[in-house]
Amino acid sequence: MKLDKIDNKSKRLRKKLYLGEFAVFGFQLQCQLSCQTEAEYDQFTDELFAFLEAHELCTVCGASNGRCDAIVLPEARYGAPQPAAIDALAAWLAAHPMVSAPELGQLQDLTYDEFEVI
Repeated sequence: MKLDKIDNKSKRLRKKLYLGEFAVFGFQLQCQLSCQTEAEYDQFTDELFAFLEAHELCTVCGASNGRCDAIVLPEARYGAPQPAAIDALAAWLAAHPMVSAPELGQLQDLTYDEFEVI
């Protein structure tokens, strides 16, 4: 089955395959952290999760060894993060005292695209 052609697939099949209007998009987030203790990592991730939730985003995230790696996606079942929410996240990371060198990747299809190290 060719996944690049969606016009010949029924709505039910597009939904099952996360194609077209049912695709889910997200982006990578990577940054350096100045955290020294487990409590500081917990504090940072709690603040990050609260910020993302307030902007209708969610994440799969890991923070340790002076680094945070995450995939950020919308809370909605399908779709992509809003550009305003992405810009707000970039500004929040730039202003956060524990964060240095924040990098946000491009929007990618979370089902079919492969992530590269940014």
